Amino acid sequence: MSQIERAFQLEHALMLPVFGQFDCNIKTIEARCGVQIVNRADDVKIVGEENGVHIAWNVLHSLAALARRGEPITEQNLEYFLSAAAENSLEEMEKVYDDLICITANGRPLKPKTLGQKKYTDLMRKNTIVFGIGPAGTGKTYLAMAMAITAFKNNEVNRIILTRPAIEAGEKLGFLPGDLQQKVDPYLRPLYDALHEIMGAENFMKHMEKGLIEVAPLAYMRGRTLDNAYIVLDEAQNTTPEQMKMFLTRIGYGSKAVITGDLTQIDLTEGKHSGLLEATKILKNIEGIGMITLTNKDVVRHPLVQKIILAYETFEAQKRSDSKDGKKDRSRRA
Repeated sequence: MSQIERAFQLEHALMLPVFGQFDCNIKTIEARCGVQIVNRADDVKIVGEENGVHIAWNVLHSLAALARRGEPITEQNLEYFLSAAAENSLEEMEKVYDDLICITANGRPLKPKTLGQKKYTDLMRKNTIVFGIGPAGTGKTYLAMAMAITAFKNNEVNRIILTRPAIEAGEKLGFLPGDLQQKVDPYLRPLYDALHEIMGAENFMKHMEKGLIEVAPLAYMRGRTLDNAYIVLDEAQNTTPEQMKMFLTRIGYGSKAVITGDLTQIDLTEGKHSGLLEATKILKNIEGIGMITLTNKDVVRHPLVQKIILAYETFEAQKRSDSKDGKKDRSRRA
């Protein structure tokens, strides 16, 4: 194919954030799009095959728009923009950064970072119950807790309740030191960590003492009706169908619930079925219940985590395929 050239002007003040330290962003775009990018003063020229030039041009425009708004350009969001450009969803991707959920205790604005995360937060605003399913690092729990804290601060709910199945097998608790609360606290540590980061340790403790924030194992939910509360059930893949039904039927007037889990990390003992998996099949067509499956594209941890998840998905798919082929062979021999 013949090469084309496309140019645009970029304000001098935006050169460093858009190009990155030592032009690292430009080098990434050049490698991914198969183009050459050259700047002379405020003029930026892109040379290469038409499709690559088109993608690179759109990505640079989006990065410039992001920089004008004072948003940091990182290796991570550059990757998201490149992926979005390849899928013709750059315009949607730009809107992701308009969605401010809250400001963390250290003054950092908390926003979705991917299209999947934006859809997830929109679902939480519109529905009474939301199932957020996806691999590690997609922000399922963190965003749910940010939305809960925002609702609490806006007086939309009177309290926040965070829960998760504490253990895979009850007898394991006996080997841990301390009383029951001290025994289950290690299982709830990720929830405490997120609360501290978003609210600040002092605010968190103050609300905990007043009973306005409750962090408890799922077993504590039995027999309660939870009105005017924002409830987050984490690690829901490790609930049994009975536990999931029990939890869902606790929800009272003025409450919202977000159920998060990763169906690839079920720790239940052999023979037990995941309540999360069953619930997504039973409840998928009920109005007021939203469901979303986040993917490796929504991972907001180190870029290597995305590759690890993708490698595991490929491995699991191959294992399933080999298993089916083995069954077919055995059936033919029989």
